[in-house]
Amino acid sequence: MTWRMSVATAKYCVFVKDQLERVFLRLGHAETDEQLQNIISKFLPPVLLKLSSTQEGVRKKVMELLVHLNKRIKSRPKIQLPVETLLVQYQDPAAVSFVTNFTIIYVKMGYPRLPVEKQCELAPTLLTAMEGKPQPQQDSLMHLLIPTLFHMKYPVESSKSASPFNLAEKPKTVQLLLDFMLDVLLMPYGYVLNESQSRQNSSSAQGSSSNSGGGSGIPQPPPGMSFYAAKRVIGDNPWTPEQLEQCKLGIVKFIEAEQVPELEAVLHLVIASSDTRHSVATAADLELKSKQSLIDWNNPAIINKMYKVYLGDIPLKTKEGAVLKPELKRDPVSTRVKLKIVPHLLRSRQAAETFPANIQVVYDGLFGTNTNSKLRTLSLQFVHHICVTCPEVKIKPLGPMLLNGLTKLINEYKEDPKLLSMAYSAVGKLSSRMPHLFTKDIALVQQLFEALCKEEPETRLAIQEALSMMVGAYSTLEGAQRTLMEALVASYLIKPEVQVRQVAVKFASTVFPSDHIPSRYLLLLAAGDPREEVHGEAQRVLRCLPGRNRKESSSKQMPSFPEMVYYIQEKASHRMKTPAKYMTGTTVLPFNPAAFGEIVLYLRMCLAHSAGVVPTSQSLADMQDHAPAIGRYIRTLMSSSQATSSSSSSSSSKSGETNPVQIYIGLLQQLLAGVGGLPVMYCLLEAVSVYPEKLAAKFVDKTEWIKSLMNSSKEEMRELAALFYSVVVSTVSGNELKSMIEQLIKTTKDNHSPEIQHGSLLALGFTVGRYLAKKKMKMAEQQGVETNADFLPEQEELIQSATETIGSFLDSTSPLLAIAACTALGEIGRNGPLPIPSEGSGFTKLHLVESLLNRIPSSKETNKMKERAIQTLGYFPVGDGDFPHQKLLLQGLMDSVEAKQIELQFTIGEAITSAAIGTSSVAARDAWLVTEEEYTPPAGAKVNDVVPWVLDVILNKHITSPNPHVRQAACIWLLSLVRKLSAHKEVKSHLKEIQSAFVSVLSENDELSQDVASKGLGLVYELGNEQDQQELVSTLVETLMTGKRAKHEVSGETVVFQGGSLGKTPDGQGLSTYKELCSLASDLSQPDLVYKFMNLANHHAMWNSRKGAAFGFNVIATRAGEQLAPFLPQLVPRLYRYQFDPNLGIRQAMTSIWNALVTDKSMVDKYLKEILQDLVKNLTSNMWRVRESSCLALNDLLRGRPLDDIIDKLPEIWETLFRVQDDIKESVRKAAELALKTLSKVCVKMCDPAKGAAGQKTIAVLLPCLLDKGMMSPVTEVRALSINTLVKISKSAGAMLKPHAPKLIPALLESLSVLEPQVLNYLSLRATDQEKAAMDSARLSAAKSSPMMETINMCLQYLDVSVLGELVPRLCELIRSGVGLGTKGGCASVIVSLTTQCPQDLTPYSGKLMSALLSGLTDRNSVIQKSCAFAMGHLVRTSRDSSTEKLLQKLNGWYMEKEEPVYKTSCALTVHAIGRYSPDVLKNHAKEVLPLAFLGMHEIADEEKAEKEECNLWTEVWQENVPGSFGGIRLYLQELITIAQKALQSQSWKMKAQGAIAMASIAKQTSSLVPPYLGMILTALLQGLAGRTWAGKEELLKAIACVVTACSAELEKPVPNQPSINEILQAVLKECGKENPKYKIVAISCTADVLKATKEDRFQEFADIVIPLIKKNSPESIGVRTSKNEDENEKEKELQLESLLGAFESLGKAWPRNVETQRCYRQELCKLMCERLKLSTWKVQLGVLQSMNAFFQGLMLLEEEHADPEALAEILLETCKSITYSLENKTYSSVRTEALSVIELLLKKLEESKQWESLTSECRVLLIESLATMETDSRPELQEKASLLKKTLENLE
Repeated sequence: MTWRMSVATAKYCVFVKDQLERVFLRLGHAETDEQLQNIISKFLPPVLLKLSSTQEGVRKKVMELLVHLNKRIKSRPKIQLPVETLLVQYQDPAAVSFVTNFTIIYVKMGYPRLPVEKQCELAPTLLTAMEGKPQPQQDSLMHLLIPTLFHMKYPVESSKSASPFNLAEKPKTVQLLLDFMLDVLLMPYGYVLNESQSRQNSSSAQGSSSNSGGGSGIPQPPPGMSFYAAKRVIGDNPWTPEQLEQCKLGIVKFIEAEQVPELEAVLHLVIASSDTRHSVATAADLELKSKQSLIDWNNPAIINKMYKVYLGDIPLKTKEGAVLKPELKRDPVSTRVKLKIVPHLLRSRQAAETFPANIQVVYDGLFGTNTNSKLRTLSLQFVHHICVTCPEVKIKPLGPMLLNGLTKLINEYKEDPKLLSMAYSAVGKLSSRMPHLFTKDIALVQQLFEALCKEEPETRLAIQEALSMMVGAYSTLEGAQRTLMEALVASYLIKPEVQVRQVAVKFASTVFPSDHIPSRYLLLLAAGDPREEVHGEAQRVLRCLPGRNRKESSSKQMPSFPEMVYYIQEKASHRMKTPAKYMTGTTVLPFNPAAFGEIVLYLRMCLAHSAGVVPTSQSLADMQDHAPAIGRYIRTLMSSSQATSSSSSSSSSKSGETNPVQIYIGLLQQLLAGVGGLPVMYCLLEAVSVYPEKLAAKFVDKTEWIKSLMNSSKEEMRELAALFYSVVVSTVSGNELKSMIEQLIKTTKDNHSPEIQHGSLLALGFTVGRYLAKKKMKMAEQQGVETNADFLPEQEELIQSATETIGSFLDSTSPLLAIAACTALGEIGRNGPLPIPSEGSGFTKLHLVESLLNRIPSSKETNKMKERAIQTLGYFPVGDGDFPHQKLLLQGLMDSVEAKQIELQFTIGEAITSAAIGTSSVAARDAWLVTEEEYTPPAGAKVNDVVPWVLDVILNKHITSPNPHVRQAACIWLLSLVRKLSAHKEVKSHLKEIQSAFVSVLSENDELSQDVASKGLGLVYELGNEQDQQELVSTLVETLMTGKRAKHEVSGETVVFQGGSLGKTPDGQGLSTYKELCSLASDLSQPDLVYKFMNLANHHAMWNSRKGAAFGFNVIATRAGEQLAPFLPQLVPRLYRYQFDPNLGIRQAMTSIWNALVTDKSMVDKYLKEILQDLVKNLTSNMWRVRESSCLALNDLLRGRPLDDIIDKLPEIWETLFRVQDDIKESVRKAAELALKTLSKVCVKMCDPAKGAAGQKTIAVLLPCLLDKGMMSPVTEVRALSINTLVKISKSAGAMLKPHAPKLIPALLESLSVLEPQVLNYLSLRATDQEKAAMDSARLSAAKSSPMMETINMCLQYLDVSVLGELVPRLCELIRSGVGLGTKGGCASVIVSLTTQCPQDLTPYSGKLMSALLSGLTDRNSVIQKSCAFAMGHLVRTSRDSSTEKLLQKLNGWYMEKEEPVYKTSCALTVHAIGRYSPDVLKNHAKEVLPLAFLGMHEIADEEKAEKEECNLWTEVWQENVPGSFGGIRLYLQELITIAQKALQSQSWKMKAQGAIAMASIAKQTSSLVPPYLGMILTALLQGLAGRTWAGKEELLKAIACVVTACSAELEKPVPNQPSINEILQAVLKECGKENPKYKIVAISCTADVLKATKEDRFQEFADIVIPLIKKNSPESIGVRTSKNEDENEKEKELQLESLLGAFESLGKAWPRNVETQRCYRQELCKLMCERLKLSTWKVQLGVLQSMNAFFQGLMLLEEEHADPEALAEILLETCKSITYSLENKTYSSVRTEALSVIELLLKKLEESKQWESLTSECRVLLIESLATMETDSRPELQEKASLLKKTLENLE
C-alpha cells in the first residue's frame, strides 16, 4: 500500500515539476512587459502555494523559478503583481508559514507599484491582513499602509458604516497602528540608521547599571524613539524626506477623519504639531485647535501617554526596569517636542497631580541637558500650575522637591531676569500653598531679602511679590525664631533699596501681633522713612484703630502705655549715643522728626487704649473728648508709681524719671523744643491739663520757654501754648501771680509783634478765666467766708484792669487781635461774672453785648469773628447768674439771621441754648476734667433760666416767619434746644407745639430744613410718654398724608423764591419723601415707625460736619435701626425697590435707611422671594415712578444671583417685563429693557447642563413663555430679545433641549417668516420673475443663516426617536399650511438635517413628510419649490421603498398629464435632487426614473421660458445614471419606447412633439432598431401623423425621417406589425400636401430624406408637389403680390427663401436612380436649376448648386451604359451657360467654391464614361473664360483648383 502511495506521490511530483517547467518556459518566452505581467498575475499565487509541498525537489524548483522571477521583476518597475490575490492568500489561516513569508515578500514588492487608487482600495485589506501575524510582518504591512493614507478619501459625514477602515472591531490592530504612526511622526527627516554609530550613553548614570550587557553596541536612535522603533520605520526601503512628509500628513488626515478614537490620537497630533516641516505642523495644529474644547485634558490615559513620550523609558531600579531590552528602550523626545507637550500639560489638572512624572518634567525642563530658556519658562509655568491646581494631599510630597528645584534654579541660573522672576513668584505661590515648609526656614527669607537688595530691577518686583506671599507662613513664630525674625526685619528696614524696606514693613506688621512692642518700634522707625510707599504703609498699620466690635478689638490689641514708653525711652537713650541720632539746629533728637512725631502719636494712642477709650489720632477735638478719662488713668498711674517709689529705697529724683507719665512728658518736651508741631503741643497740654496740681507745677520755671511757644507763627499753636501757660500760671498765687499777669498786660500792649500780642491776649484771657473759676469754686466751698488770701482786693483790681485791657482790643483794626479779645472775654465770661460795670459810660457789659451783637450781621466781619462773637455772647449768662442783659442778648441773637449762614445758625442755636438756661449750662465745666454727661451745676449757683420765654418767641414768632431763612434758622435753634435740653420740663410740656413747628418746616423747599425738621420730629417723639407718643403719631400721619401745611402769611418782604428753589414743584413736592416714609410705616400698620425712618434717612452733609455731628444723630440712628429690626421682612422688599426710585430725594433717603438697616449682605438672598413678589406686583403699578423703580430694582436683584428657588416665577417676570417694555414712558421702557437683558443673561446661565435638574426645569418653564409670548409679540424689541435669548439658551443648554424640540422647532420655523420685514413680501410681489427668484433665494439664505435657524440646528443635534413622533406631524402641518418663504424653506432645511442626523429613526415618518413636501413641490414660488425638491432628494434615502415608488409614480403622472409648467419643473427638480443626494435610491428605481428623464431631456424649449434649465437637469440625471447614452438606450429600450408612445398619445401637442423627438433620438443613437421595437416606434409615429397640423407636429416628421434613415435596411424585410416603406411614404407624401408653409417645408425635407434612405422612386408625385412650389416662389411671381407692411414682408421673404432652399435640397435628395423617371424629368429639372442660378440671391444659388451636385451625381446619362450624347450635350450646354454666373460671382467665395466642385464632378464623370464629345466647344470656351477669371481669385486654393480644371479643358482642345 505504502509503495503505491509513494509511486503516486512520485508521479504527482513529476507532474508538478512538469507544470513548473511550463511556467518557466512561458516566462522565458514573455517578450513584452505586458505579457510578463499577465503570466505573473496568473501563475505567481499558485506557484507560491507550491512552497507548501513536502517534496524537496518541488520546493527547490519553485525557489529557482522565484529567483528568476525576482531578477526579471526588479529590473522592470512598471510590472504589476497580483497583490489582491496575494493578500487573500496571505490571510488564509490554513497557509503554511513558509508560504506566507514568501507571499508577503511579493506583497511588499507589488503594493507600492499599484496605482494610487488601487492602493487606497486595498488599504483596509492590509489592516485586516495584519491580525495575528508575527511582529516583523505586521511592521512591513504598516510600512506599506502609511504612505497610502495621504491619498485616502474619507466620507464627509463620519458615520461609522461609511468609514473605509472599520477599526471599531479591531482594538489590537488599532493599538499596533497607533504605535507605528507615533514612531513615524517622531522620525526626523533624512535620518540614517548607522549600525556602527553606537549610542552615546545619554543616560550613562542610570544606564550603566541596567544595560551594561548590550548597551554599548546599539546605535543611537532619534530622540523619542528606541533603536527598534527607528529600524522598523526605516524598513527595507527607507522613505525620502518628501515621502516621509507625505506619510506624516497622511497620518494627520487619518486622525482628522476620526478613523481612530480621538482620545488615542491626541498625542499624535501634539507630536505632529512640533514637526520641522511647516505643512505637517500646521495641519496638526489646526486639528488640535478644532478639537481643543472636545478633548478632556484631565483624562489620565492622555496625560500618562504624554508623560511617557516626554520622559522616555526611565530605567527604574525595579525588576521591570531591568527587563526592558536595550533596543526597546525609548529615549526622551527632543526639546522641540517637549515645547509642544508642556503647554498641554498646563491645561490639565490631572497632569499637575500625576506623581512622579510631574516632578521629573519640572526637573528635566529646568536642569536637563538639552533644555533651553523657552522650555525653562514653560517648566516654571508648570510649577505655578502645580502650585495652583494640585490638591492638598498630592502636593504634600511634592513641596520639598519643588522648593529645592526652585532654590537651586535661583542660586545657579542668572541669565534671564524674566525666568528668575517666574521662579521667585513660584516660591511665593508655593509658600501660600504650603506654609509649613517655610516656617522653619528663616534662612530662605534672608536669602530672598538679600536677593532683593542685589537683583536686577525687573526681578525685584517678583521677589517682592514672593516675600509678600510668604509673610503668612511666619505669623506663628515663637521664641528664638521670633527674635531671629525681629533682628532680620530690623536689619533690612535700614537698607537703601526702597523695595526691601517696603517688604520689611510688611513683615513687621504681619508676622508679629499688634501688641508686640519691638515690631511696633520698627514700624515707628519706618514711619519716618523718606519714601511714601514705606512710611505710608507703616502709618497705615500703626494708625489702624482697634475695631468697634468685640471680636475685632480682642484680636487688635495695643501695647500697654508704660511698657511702650519704657521701651522707647531705652531705645532713645541708646540712639543718642550712636550716629543714628538726628541733629536739627542746636538740638539733638534720638529720632528723625517724622518718626518722632509718629512715636508720640502712637504713645498717645497707647495711653488712650490703656485708659479704656477708643484711641484716635485724627482730630484734636475728638481727642479732647477723651481727656477726662485719660486724666483718671494718669492720676492712677501717678499715684501707683508714687506708692512704689515711696516704698522703694531709691531716691525720689530717680523715681520721677521712672514714672511713664513723666517720661512721656519728657519726650513731648524734647520733640516740641526740637521741632514743634500741633499734635505734640496738644499732647503736652492734655497731659498737664488733666492733672495740673501735680504736673503743671513742674513747668513754672519754664514760663519763658512756654512764652516762646506763644510767639509761634501758627495761630492754633499760639492758642494751645496760651492755654498751657494759663494752666501753669493757675498753680501759682500771690505776688508771683501778680507779676505774671502784669507781665502779660505789658506784652499785650507792646505792639511790635502782632503774634506776641495775640499769644499774650489769649493767655491773659485764659488766665483771668481760670482765676475766676478758682474763685467761684472756693466761694461755693466756703460760703460766707468772704476774705481769702488768694483773692485780695488789689488782685481783683488787677483782674479788672486785665479785663479792660482785653476789651480795648475788641475794636482793634487787626482781625486777629479782635478775635483773640473776643475769645478771651468769652473765656472770662464763661467762668464768672465779668469784672466790669453793668452799664454806664466806658467799657461796660451793655456796651460789650451791643458791640458783639452788631458784629453778627455785619458784612465786614469774617465768619470766624462772627462765630466767636456768638459763642462769647452765649457764655455771658453762664458765668454770671445776675447778668442784666440776658433777654436783650437772646433777642439780639435771634434777630441776627442772615441768608445762607447755616453753620452760623448752628452756633447761634448752641449760644441760645447756653444763654437760655444760664448758670446751669454744661458750658460752665472744665472740659479737661469733666465730661458733659458727668457735669452737674454747683448747688449754690443763682438760677437765671429763661427757656419758656425763648421757646415762646421761637415757636410763635420765628417758625411762622414769612422769611424762609428765618424759618430755617428757627428750626435749627429749636432742634438745638430739644437736643440739649431734652430733660427740661418746659420742653417736655410743649412737645405737640414743637412737633407741629417741625412738621411745618418739613414741607420747606430746601433739603437741610427738611432734614433738620425730620431729625427734630424723631427727638420729640422719643421725649414723650406713651400717651404723648400716640397723639404725636396720629397728628403727624394726618398732616403728612393729607398734605395740609401751615400757611405762611405773604407780606411785603416775603421771599417767595429762594435762590436754588426755582423749578421745584409747588405742590409740596418736597414732602414726597416723607409721604413715602409715612406710607411705608402705615403699611407695616405701625405708624410710629415713621420717626425711626426719619432718623435713618439722614443724608445731608451737614451732619458730618463738626457742628452737625455734635447732635449725635448716628447714635440715635443706630437705636432706631435696632427698633426696626423686627419689621425687616415687610420692609426689605419695599426699601429695596425705593433705592431705585427716579426721585433723587426719595432714593437718597431710602438708601440711607437701607444702609442703616441692612448691614448683613445676605439679607437680600434671605428675602429674595418676598422682594421678587413685591417687584413683580409693582411692575404694572399705575404710577410710572413705581414701574421704573421696579424694573431697575429687578435688574439689580437678578444680577449674579443663583435663582434656583424662583424658577417658577421666571415666566411671570418675563411676561410682565414684556408688557412694560411697551410702556408709554420712555424711561420706563429703557429700564425694562435693562431688566430684560439681565434676566436673559441669568436665564441663559441657568440653562447650563451643569445645573442638572434646575437647568431642565428652567428650560421647561422658559421656552413656552419665550415662544408664545416673546416671539409672537408685536413689539420689535421684545421679539429680538426673545430670539436672542432662545439662541443663547440653545447654545448653553445642549442636550437638555431634546424634550422641548417638538415645540421649539416649529415655533422658530414660524418666526422665520413672522420676523422677516414685511416690505420684502411687498417687493417680491412687485418684482419680475427673474428678480423675484434672485430676491427670494437671498431671503431664504438670510433666513437659513438667521439666529433662529442656528437654534434649530442646535436642537436637531439632539433629536432621536423619542421626539420625532411629536415633531413630524407639526412639521408636516407647517409645510402644508405655513405662511412665508422663510418658514417653508426652513422646514425643508430641517428635513434635510433630520435625514443626516437620525436616518434610521426617521424611516417610519418619511411617508408623512413626503406627502407634505409634495404640496410644496407645486408651490408657485420657485425658491420654495427648489427647497422642497432638495429636501425630497434627501428624504428618499430614509424612506421605505414603497413610499419612494409612490412618489415616483406621482411624479411620472404629473409630468405626463399635467399641463402647467410648475408640475414639470417640480418633477425635474425632484428627480435631479434624488439623483444627486440619494444616487443609490435612484439606481434602485432606475426603470421608473430614467425613461422619464430621457423624455424630459427632449423637452422643447420656448423662447422666453427657462425650460432649457430643466432639460439640463434631466440630461444630467440621464447621463449620471447610464453607461453612455447608447448603452442607456439599449438597456431601457422597452421602457423608453413605452414612455415615448405614451407621450405621442398625449392630449398635449407639446408632449406629442416631445415624444417624437425622443423617438428620433432613440433611432439616431441605436443606429439600427430591431423588431419588434422598430414596428412599435413607426406605428406610433404614423398614428401621430394622422389628422390636422398642430404646433410642433414637425417633430413627428423629423422623427420618422430619422428612424427610416437609421433603420432602412431593417425596413426592407417584411415583418408583421411593422409598417412597410410604402405605407410610410404614403403617409409622408400626404403631409407634403398640407397648407401650412413652414410645416410643408419640413414635410418635403423629411420625405426627401425617406426617399433617399429607401432609394424608392416616387419622384413623379414628389416633383408635382415641389416644382410648383419653386415656381410659385420665383421672383416674377413674388413681384405681383400687393405689398403688405414691412414686417410681414420680411417674414414672408424669409419663408420663401426657406421654401426655395428646402425644395432644391429635397429635389437633389429625391432624385431616383431610375432611367425612366430621369428621362421624364432631367431636362425640366436642369432647366429649373439653371434659371434659378441666373436670377437668385447667393443663398439660393448655393442651394441650387448643391442640388445640382446631387443631380449630376445621380444622373444616369453620365454612365456609359445609359449614354445619350445629344441629351447630355443639351443639359451640359444649359448648365455651362448658367454656371458661369456663379463662377464669376466675385462677392461670395462659397458660391464659387460650390460651382467649381460641380464642374470638377462633371469633368470627372465625363472622364469616367468617356463622353467628352458631349461637352461642346461652346461649353468649353465658356468654362475656360470663367475659370480664367478665377485664376486671380483671392483664395489660393480656388486659384489652384481653377487652373487645374482649366488645364484639363485646354488639353481637350
